[in-house]
Amino acid sequence: MKFYSNNPKETMRIGKVIAKDLKKGDIVGFEGELGSGKTTMIKGIVKYFSKNYVFSPSFVLINEYKGKIPIFHFDLYRIKSFNELIDIGWYDYLNKGIILIEWANKVKKNLPENIIYVKIKILGDKKREILIENIKGEKNDK
Repeated sequence: MKFYSNNPKETMRIGKVIAKDLKKGDIVGFEGELGSGKTTMIKGIVKYFSKNYVFSPSFVLINEYKGKIPIFHFDLYRIKSFNELIDIGWYDYLNKGIILIEWANKVKKNLPENIIYVKIKILGDKKREILIENIKGEKNDK
């Protein structure tokens, strides 16, 4: 699926649309350059499930949000290898809720093939192209 957003509010709304189809055990990987809207989209997803405020976990690597379904928000910007992700308990989070991963491209080869992959491309000051597919590059029908 492909979406276009003209501002952060629309990007959040697209996150809420995606959230409607997510279930416990789903993993969503996000790719896009700095400032592309990864955290903004995640805010929309989290808002669908809970009232928690979302901020980028860049310095702590993971934030946990309680709600209808627990959400685990990873930010891999600062990690160098998949082993670092294992060291913070990656396998302990699988199937316990929904996992959202910023900078998923850093560990893409280690992620399950059935994850949902969101690529956000900057088209202008606030305009974004958002492509949703599975990790193999096929369109996701969710």
